[in-house]
Amino acid sequence: MSIERRNFPQFFITAPSPCPYLAGRVERKVFTHLVGHDARSLNTQLSQGGFRRSQNIAYRPACDGCAACVSVRVPANTFSLKRSFRRTLNINADIHSSVLKSEATSEHYSLFRSYIDNRHSDGGMADMTVLDFSAMVDDNFVDSRLVEYRIAGQDGCAGRLVGAALIDILGDGLSMIYSFYDPSEAARSLGTHMILDNIARVRRLGLPYLYLGYWVRGSRKMDYKSRFLPQERLTAEGWVLCRPAEG
Repeated sequence: MSIERRNFPQFFITAPSPCPYLAGRVERKVFTHLVGHDARSLNTQLSQGGFRRSQNIAYRPACDGCAACVSVRVPANTFSLKRSFRRTLNINADIHSSVLKSEATSEHYSLFRSYIDNRHSDGGMADMTVLDFSAMVDDNFVDSRLVEYRIAGQDGCAGRLVGAALIDILGDGLSMIYSFYDPSEAARSLGTHMILDNIARVRRLGLPYLYLGYWVRGSRKMDYKSRFLPQERLTAEGWVLCRPAEG
């Protein structure tokens, strides 16, 4: 079947497969292709409806009897820096971030490989080759960027690469597609730092939201997303604001 759209995108559904987040569950996804001249605007519209992007595919869960995957986004202007976040920013004060064209290099792949081998060796990306990685970073029809994180060198210039985040620029914010970092720098909480950095970037751009993807209740690997409050969560009634607990 052709993936070319006429007036609206065609949607498809995957066959059932084991859920990567919750043991004993089965997942299915509804998806469409992000191609052609309207891919950028469609990416924004679908993100607002709870979809995520992977290369030229936009998808969202469509699991029978399960709604554990909840799309979340952070309102940048009302986000509050709690003490642990301020501590993370202070620890990483020597890190410089720069926004680049989304083009993969051997340096990026080496860092990605180290991250996967140390943190997610049993995950779906464990077998990604350098060509697979390049396709993930390079191949898309949307407005994407790669944010590099480097420790400042002795001369004050950016030095060793310790993290990177692939992001999409949407009409109403930024979407964090995938991030990876040096596993030997665990004390820096680089994953948290990259999210905080992009919340600040959204604010500087004058846009409202940072999209974080899916928070999955009951999944330890996704639980970190619930820490970034206040945040909006997509429900059957629309986006609902979730605030920090009082006291």
